[in-house]
Amino acid sequence: RGIERLDEHQQHKLMFYLRQFLDAISPTNLMFTNPQVIHETISTGGQNMVKGMEHLLRDFKSGQIKMTDTDAFAPGRNLALTPGQVIYRNKLIELIQYAPATEQVYTIPLLFIPPWINKYYILDMQPQNSFIKFLVDSGFTVFIISWKNPDASMEEITFEDYMTLGPLTALDVVKEISGSQKVNIVGYCIGGTLLAMVLSYLTALGDKTANSATFFVSLLDFREVGDTAVFIDEPQVTYIEGQMMERGYLDSRSMASMFNMMRANDLIWSNVVNNYLLGKEPAAFDLLYWNNDGTRMAREAHSFYLRNTYLENNLVKPGKIVLKDVPIDLKRIRQDIYAVGAQQDHIVPWKAAWQISQLVSGKVRFVLGGSGHIAGIINPPSKGKGAYWVSDKPAASADEWLEGAKNQQGSWWTNWLEWLKPRSGELKEPPSLGSKAHPPITPAPGTYVLEK
Repeated sequence: RGIERLDEHQQHKLMFYLRQFLDAISPTNLMFTNPQVIHETISTGGQNMVKGMEHLLRDFKSGQIKMTDTDAFAPGRNLALTPGQVIYRNKLIELIQYAPATEQVYTIPLLFIPPWINKYYILDMQPQNSFIKFLVDSGFTVFIISWKNPDASMEEITFEDYMTLGPLTALDVVKEISGSQKVNIVGYCIGGTLLAMVLSYLTALGDKTANSATFFVSLLDFREVGDTAVFIDEPQVTYIEGQMMERGYLDSRSMASMFNMMRANDLIWSNVVNNYLLGKEPAAFDLLYWNNDGTRMAREAHSFYLRNTYLENNLVKPGKIVLKDVPIDLKRIRQDIYAVGAQQDHIVPWKAAWQISQLVSGKVRFVLGGSGHIAGIINPPSKGKGAYWVSDKPAASADEWLEGAKNQQGSWWTNWLEWLKPRSGELKEPPSLGSKAHPPITPAPGTYVLEK
């Protein structure tokens, strides 16, 4: 009866931290109840414990558990290798244009808006799992925003600045270089949240630049956000704002700790056992390297984002958010939309991602991929793995949508190409890299992505 006296949010927090406690005391996480650790201790004469203590002291110094071999990867060395040029730079973004890989390309270019919580190269990992390379090889002219890693001097950068200096400026550059007055735009995670605001803003101005929109695991309705809700309420946001007032930004490790706790067995306890009890070094894994290569959050913009999305859910309230004197209303969005959710996503629950179909006026194809927030998106057809569900049919609920969806084997990337190609214009000779107005500045991956 005690738990029933707590409100729903407090119950959620209690159950979350109870799960954390139960994970922590699991027999596999304790020296004397994990058979593998016992065997290793006997066979090495306790050297695993000596090594484990060294690893523990190292990780204390760095302030985070080492999850992968951090020397095994680097953007420009073996990640983010797709050839291209930074063709525009301002204080918040570098805009990369990728070199064509086909004799002809589709007339309408693609612009990617990645999340600024992490770095853009999740979409351009190694050649075999690079989404960017897949698209360039398929005949698309691709541009991507690489966000600046903000420091204390950027604390007054606003969310409006992220829209203006980010997608709005990028769209003008993309149109000038490509010669196309239309652009297909893709938003990933928080990049998709910003994309929705951009679409509403442009429509209000009568600007028809956005030809179609694609959303990868993006939240527009923040009512149901899964375990993220545990970390975001008024007292915790006030605390975060206090931290940001002191530093001018939110440290990347604060964000990483939250996301790691949401998958504690995979991202914390497996590494505790490997690093400290078995005394081993973590293996090299590109996705975990990227996961640890986080960015800071600029104070003013991040405070606006947390309050207007997670706390107040203002994006679904017409006119409640105003950017550049334009009230944002999602019902203005009339473009064709392709939206992707991921079945095991712990950051954007798939039913929350599906809500886009209820919020906009355009025709929505929703696709449910397998796996989680990252692996559900980065699933190239060449792997021959996975399955997805797809349906264009309107439905009253996510469960009803799933009942009517068709299950397909393989990667949803090929389904997206089938959807995208008819919306990408004719084939023509590729545009040059850059232009007179926007000459190439430096080769991809640029400089902002390398900032720690």
